[in-house]
Amino acid sequence: MQIGKCKLEGHTVLAPLAGVTNLPFRYIVKRCGCSLVCSEMVSAKGLLYNSQKTFSLLQTTPEEKPFSVQIFGSEPKEMAKAAFIIENTYISQKNSNIDKSDLFKTSLLNKEEESNKIADIIDINFGCSVKKVVKTGAGVALMQNLSNAENVIKAVRDSISIPLTIKIRSGWDSSGTQAFKLAELAQRNGVDAITLHPRTASQGFKGKADWSLIKQLKANMSIPLIGNGDIACAEDGLRMIEETKCDAVMVGRAAMSNPFILSDIELLLSKKKDSRKAKYEQDSVYKPIYYTNYHSSYESSESSFRSSEARYKNRSIDEIFALMIELLKSCVDYFGELQACKMMRSRLVWFVKGYPECSKFRRDLTNIESMAQALEIIEKYQHFLRSKKVFDNFESMAGQGRG
Repeated sequence: MQIGKCKLEGHTVLAPLAGVTNLPFRYIVKRCGCSLVCSEMVSAKGLLYNSQKTFSLLQTTPEEKPFSVQIFGSEPKEMAKAAFIIENTYISQKNSNIDKSDLFKTSLLNKEEESNKIADIIDINFGCSVKKVVKTGAGVALMQNLSNAENVIKAVRDSISIPLTIKIRSGWDSSGTQAFKLAELAQRNGVDAITLHPRTASQGFKGKADWSLIKQLKANMSIPLIGNGDIACAEDGLRMIEETKCDAVMVGRAAMSNPFILSDIELLLSKKKDSRKAKYEQDSVYKPIYYTNYHSSYESSESSFRSSEARYKNRSIDEIFALMIELLKSCVDYFGELQACKMMRSRLVWFVKGYPECSKFRRDLTNIESMAQALEIIEKYQHFLRSKKVFDNFESMAGQGRG
């Protein structure tokens, strides 16, 4: 799949998720087989006001490329300036606390340094329905003001040379009319790809995503279309592509509980397309990599339970818990032990949602303050699941799946 001059090796994209798609999580998802990862939403105003917190969202590493940075705002000039800053910011090789005067530089680069640029793609957010974003005229509010939306797109397009994409909703009603109009003007003004999440502004993440709108939009587009919404398992991703003819799928919430879902979608697509099954099965096996330096090198209930079984049907207990530990260790390395442990109190349970006694596991994690504490609780819960033979079917299916 090609987005402007950026070539993707597959057809899966990690959705930008505020507070979730930080560097440690993105890198793990990338290791699990995702074709394109996206930053958290980056405020254009935050960049222009030199917010250290906002600049920290741009941290990346060459190993996760290609990398898309999503920006939000409502003022065309501010959005253009922010996009220019991002395009002309490069990856520092230093492993230190954020210091914009040191870690990031915004001067134009030589061609020789092009590969060190942080962003391969700039994405504009037209879909966020959070009230504090909408009240500023940004996010999905722009879909009510198509004139300003077009001005934003034009300004950003004129300020950067790298590919430009946009992420939109169906609009403020279920007809999809606003999405179709915005997509038309986006194509006309040089946007290289569009992601459609076919829910209305008022739906948020509730209700059902209307995939028929993706199909209708794709039939009238000359640029790539990425489908998003209600992909809970790999089979959903394959079905979306088959039913709507979209070029790729974007996964958000499902990747939080199963980062393997992206590679599983790629595996299903490869089985459909050709005989490369063996290669993809080998590549999809997770092998833990532990971080030593983010800027340099790396070492290498019954119904809910059934849904968990489907989620991990090709994975062993060791892979699942290795991934959990990988996230913990990488976050400790990146954020520091105490901050990371506070984050992990709610996030480690993502991987085992629906498993027996997962609520107790969640409670046990509530007060962790050290990695040692967390590892002890993880090991205890893993031992419990093994003693209950919870994963026997998983590992049997995993073995069969890998041939």
